[in-house]
Parts: sequence; C-alpha cells; structure tokens
Amino acid sequence: MKSLNGRELADYIKERQARQVRALRQAHHVFPKLAIVQTIDNEVIDSYVALKKRYGADILVDVEAYKIEQADLPGVVERLNNDPSVHGIIIQLPLADESATQAAVDAVAPAKDVDGLGSGAVLDPATPLAINWLAAGYNVDLAHKKIAIVGNGRLVGAPLARMWRDSGYDVTVFDENSHDMTDQLPEFDVIVTAAGVPGLVASSSVKHGAVVIDAGTAAEHGKIVGDVAADVRTRDDITITPEKGGVGPLTVTALFDNVIRAAEATTANN
Repeated sequence: MKSLNGRELADYIKERQARQVRALRQAHHVFPKLAIVQTIDNEVIDSYVALKKRYGADILVDVEAYKIEQADLPGVVERLNNDPSVHGIIIQLPLADESATQAAVDAVAPAKDVDGLGSGAVLDPATPLAINWLAAGYNVDLAHKKIAIVGNGRLVGAPLARMWRDSGYDVTVFDENSHDMTDQLPEFDVIVTAAGVPGLVASSSVKHGAVVIDAGTAAEHGKIVGDVAADVRTRDDITITPEKGGVGPLTVTALFDNVIRAAEATTANN
C-alpha cells in the first residue's frame, strides 16, 4: 500500500506560508487576519476553531473567533465585511438554524470568503483544494483516469466535482440516490469519498491499483472515522490516504492559503 500522507505535504506548505506572511508584514505592513463566526456552542466545533487559532499563531496570521446568537449573524458579518483589517471570514458550520446556511455564506464578501462557499466566491473551498494538492503532491494522474466522487455535499463533493470537471476530468458523482454505486465503483481508477458514512466503501468496491482518497468524517464509537472500511487499508495493491493525517491536515493548510491570498490581493491598493 502506498500512503498519501497529507501531513507531510502540509508541513512543507506551512513553511512557505510563514515566509509569505512575514513578507506581507515586513514589505507591505499587511497583517493577515481571519475572523471565524460561530453560532453553536459545541465542544467539537470549539476544537476545530482552536485548531485554526493554533495554526494561525504558528504562521503569524491573526485569528479572531466570535461566538454569537444566529440572530446577530447578519450584523456581525456586515461589520467584518467592512473592516479593512479583516482579510478572511468563515461562517463556522453547521449553523443553529441550518436552513439559513446559504444566505449566511452568501452574505460574506466574495473577496473575504476564504471557505469558498458563497455563490460569488472567488476562492476555492478548502477541502477540494486540499484534495487537489494531495493528488498533485503524489503525482496522481487525473487526466486519464475514471474518477468517482462518493458524496455530493456543499463542502467537498459538489465543489470538487465542479473543479475537476472544469479541468476536463472524467468525473462521476455518487450520492444517497445512487443505488448501483457498489456495483459501479470497481470500474473507477480514482475514488474520493466525502459522504460521512463509516464503512461505506468496502474492499470489494476498489479495483486493483486504484487510488483512494478518504475525505469522509463521521463519529463512531467516540472517534472520528472516514468512509473507507478497515479491510481496504489492509491491501498492498492500492494507493490510499492514511486513517489519520490524510486530507484533514491539508484542509486547514488550504484554508490559510486562501487567507494569505486574500491578504495579498489588498496589496494592489497599497
């Protein structure tokens, strides 16, 4: 088994990001800042926010977190949109009222939408960007492969499918309505999972020599697991992300890459 180790790539990119931030601070007096707006009091979400704060501190990107009532969200986002010291804004999902999700992410100014979730977003969503980096970093040829994306969610599956189709890749998306997925998956050279269903992809669904990128996240027996069954990881004839340290570390890295890009864009006016 060949491992797609995202942590190794993330460490390399993190060093480059730290240099970029130092250059912004020293040459342009631009101090990159990320604002995270959260409407749910939840330990898991708090841990995600804390992780982003630690990463930002490591590369000298300021991270400010706002835990607010959802009713106050429009006013807070408008204030952050108009604050020139803030370069990136994240609406930490899920919201207390999930029916308002699209309106909330659309309210973020496109130039500051570092999650890339708004209708007018100009930056790529972090997890699809991370998956792209992972494939490129390990020389996974996508141009001449049949690609399956399992999951069609707003954070990973749907934007990744758009990104890769725009690049001319042969992409098929499977979702909860795809009743023949198990029979079809063995035809694909590359499988990306982002469904959040533990054990969804079994070894029998993965062909010899396939590349498997597991970006699914779900809670099972008190720990976070992916979509790929344990028996897939025992095989030595495939290339696959590790149980830990695959897409996850690169997703945070990709998010901060967007923050840095948004900050760099402001230097054109300096």
